[in-house]
Formats: sequence, structure tokens, C-alpha cells
Amino acid sequence: PANIRQGVICSSKKRTLEMIGRLMAERLGLESFDEHQCFESLFERERLANTALGNGVAMPRARLPMGDKPIALFLQLETPIDYEAPDKREVDLILAIMIPNILCLSYTQILAGLVKKLTKKSLCKQLRAAKSADEIWQIFEYTDHHVDDHDVESD
Repeated sequence: PANIRQGVICSSKKRTLEMIGRLMAERLGLESFDEHQCFESLFERERLANTALGNGVAMPRARLPMGDKPIALFLQLETPIDYEAPDKREVDLILAIMIPNILCLSYTQILAGLVKKLTKKSLCKQLRAAKSADEIWQIFEYTDHHVDDHDVESD
């Protein structure tokens, strides 16, 4: 639950990415990769292609120049923001991921599985209704242990 934030208030996509950059930098604890660099990595990736998945969900992601394990951060926003999503829906659920360069190829299928799960309407409904980081964690734990990727549809 340390990487989950519930009821977050952000005013825009850029401010949200800045907050994610700050939180990621804190979690990473690397002097050589600070919050500005985390933000820049996320922002540059976002400029290449919008990371909104639809249904009010976004999955911003970027590469880490060093490290040996990925880091993820989940935000449930208090109020949805304009994320310039292709489906025009404002975003209120964000799973941000930073993956070390050495692991990028091996995470392609994992990211695809996450996209399938995160676009499932029933999961989104539960995540939006959650009242605490612990509750969000429990939802993810249940989904991870009880829902196979082949069972996941966009319903």
C-alpha cells in the first residue's frame, strides 16, 4: 500500500505527472535520478503517445536508466482530470510504472496483461469505490490471485 494513493487532488495531466515524478523519485531513492528526471521521462513518453487506456484509466510509463526492478505507483484521483484520452473520458485511475532499461523487453507481455485488467469495467468500479489505500491494495491482491488474464475482458 505504500505505492498507492487514494483521494489524490490534481488539477491537470501535467501536474499529475509532476506528482508522480516526485513520488517515484522518493520511492526510488536514487541521487542520480531525481524527481525532475522522473517527470521528464514520463512526460517525454506521454508526448510520444497518450497513455490513457480508456474508461477513465491511464498507465503512464517510462524507462529508468538504471536499476534492476520496476516500480509502480497507483493513484485514485478525487476528481477526474482531462488526460486528452482518445475516448474523451476524463481520467481518475492512474497506474504509473517505471521500468529499468535492462527489463523493458521482458515486461512487454506483463504490461499488456495489466492493460487488459485495468480496462475491465468491474475492476474500475471497485477501484473508484475504494475508500483507502489498503482497500485498493486488497482489490489488486484479489484480482492478481483470482482473475487469470484469459478471464479478463473489457466487459
